[in-house]
Amino acid sequence: MTTLEDRSTAVLTGLFDVRDVRAVVTGAASGLGFAMAEVLADCGALVTLADIDAELLETSTRTLADRGARVRGSVVDVSDADRVQALFDEVVSQDGGVDVVFANAGMATNPGYAVEGGESIDAIDPANWDKVIGVNLDGVVFTMKSAAAAMRRQGTGGRIVVTSSVAGLRPEPVVCYSYVASKAALLNVVRQAALDLAPDGIRVNAICPGPFKGTRIGAGATLDPEPELEQQWASTVPLKRMATPEELKGLVLLLSSPAGSFITGAAHVIDGGAAIATP
Repeated sequence: MTTLEDRSTAVLTGLFDVRDVRAVVTGAASGLGFAMAEVLADCGALVTLADIDAELLETSTRTLADRGARVRGSVVDVSDADRVQALFDEVVSQDGGVDVVFANAGMATNPGYAVEGGESIDAIDPANWDKVIGVNLDGVVFTMKSAAAAMRRQGTGGRIVVTSSVAGLRPEPVVCYSYVASKAALLNVVRQAALDLAPDGIRVNAICPGPFKGTRIGAGATLDPEPELEQQWASTVPLKRMATPEELKGLVLLLSSPAGSFITGAAHVIDGGAAIATP
């Protein structure tokens, strides 16, 4: 006769099992991307960390490998469609396929807007606009395209998760116009792709983080915001604090595992209530 503890373990393991899942995470060298890669690797997935920052990527990959995780790093500029395709060719060649992809790489220009009151439309710089759109929108679409093609070929379905933002759901004056535009566009891309790929058993979802520590987006130029800036962000959140990357891990497991088997085309807000707060 099985014990309650045995049944509980079996249920949890069955629902959230990602052992041997072949995963790719872009923007994985730090911040939310590293948290995504870390929880998958810690739970037994085979994870490829992709990032444009070669030095930081090497450090982050080694951190996980040193504790026994099955990981590798790949230097990738996601705004380069050919390099993204090469990434997936490499993963399929080495792992035999790909099951879960987190299209997470993103950027913003001038992350200090929270202090200065936001970007004026008159100040939009075309070069900066193109750079942010190239990473946040084009790069995600290139990642989704290559991932979906690989998943369709293997015929076993898959999961694609895109990092949008609460800035894609409502006006967010503390970040630049290009960031808001790209994150809003991603939400409709996700819905479009979810319809397109559903017959192939490929689920496509978005996550919409609010203010998180440990990222270079929306928290100033460093991973840890200055106390004044942190308080400004915290004041926009009903829970009165910024989140930590650790708090994203439960959602990552949900969308990567059998627990999320009937979820597709959705935008999952994880923001401490910021999106529903009165401006």
